[in-house]
Amino acid sequence: MPRLFSSFPLFAILVFWLLPSAQADDGYKLWMRYERLPVGSVAPETVQLLGKLRLATPASAEAASIKAAREELVVGLGGLLGRPPVVDLVKVQAEDALGSEGFRIACDAATGVTISANTDLGVLYGVFALLRTLQTAPAGTVSATVLAQTSAPRIERRVLNHWDNLNRFVERGYAGQSLWEWFNLPDVINPRYRDYARACASLGINGTVLTNVNADALVLTPEYLEKVAALATVFRPYGLRVYLTARFSAPLEIGGLKTADPLAPEVSAWWRAKSEEIYRAIPDFGGFLVKANSEGQPGPQNYGRSHADGANMLADAVGSHGGIVLWRAFVYEPVPGLDRLKQAYHEFAPLDGKFR
Repeated sequence: MPRLFSSFPLFAILVFWLLPSAQADDGYKLWMRYERLPVGSVAPETVQLLGKLRLATPASAEAASIKAAREELVVGLGGLLGRPPVVDLVKVQAEDALGSEGFRIACDAATGVTISANTDLGVLYGVFALLRTLQTAPAGTVSATVLAQTSAPRIERRVLNHWDNLNRFVERGYAGQSLWEWFNLPDVINPRYRDYARACASLGINGTVLTNVNADALVLTPEYLEKVAALATVFRPYGLRVYLTARFSAPLEIGGLKTADPLAPEVSAWWRAKSEEIYRAIPDFGGFLVKANSEGQPGPQNYGRSHADGANMLADAVGSHGGIVLWRAFVYEPVPGLDRLKQAYHEFAPLDGKFR
């Protein structure tokens, strides 16, 4: 049989170069690919409406979140419909029903599409909702009625919890290295940080715990707080608040104290001072996530205190700034033969109502 190709590898390269799959999406853009919608999937009159958009809040200035919303509309509608819209900023009265993160999308033949909210972040959520609706509605059904919607979140804290260590190793090895390049921060800001915040905002996520629950006290030192603050600055336009895991023994390890007893005055004073330091660097800091007295981690029980004693001491430190403490419930007593779920219940049920 005659040889059709003298070099199979070259033939394979040519075939893969010609196939459409060679241009396959690598998934980096997630749902925000904004590929051109098929002709006819959006009614012509709706396309006309979407040519003119208004972003409406009680404020009159274009803050960072509004700028992000405007950019998202230009990129999104430019990709989906083939032409970027004209986007105006207008001032409206606040609506109690929308709260601090809700939004309303209204369509009018004269004014086009208006996305209104009480806050800039609410407008950004509304923009993502509009773009999502355009991509998920069945073809041919996208009308002004379909686009119009009102939404407000029922859950206040919508938080991701990373299991990332400061050496960029992710606990259990999930998904490669940590996204956070601690050794390069705060001087080098990877563009992926903005992409991460944008992706979170597109799903309504408003908080992220950067570090592993098996906490390293080093993240609470001034050197690392400067790095965390740099991340928080990138995240802020997208409404993404930073949280950190707090190692309960930090007063001993980095504070020079001789105890971490939550009822010791010097310990509570140290955590209050540390919280003040954090909020000076990160005014919108979300608070602490704590894993205490579980799998060998230090905690209040080391000093004969309860979980409520430990959690309340930290809550007092961040509470005046609007922060919270997430006291991780994966703790249990080593009672032979007792199911772990029962151990957690046995541990926390007597403390119900005692957490501040």
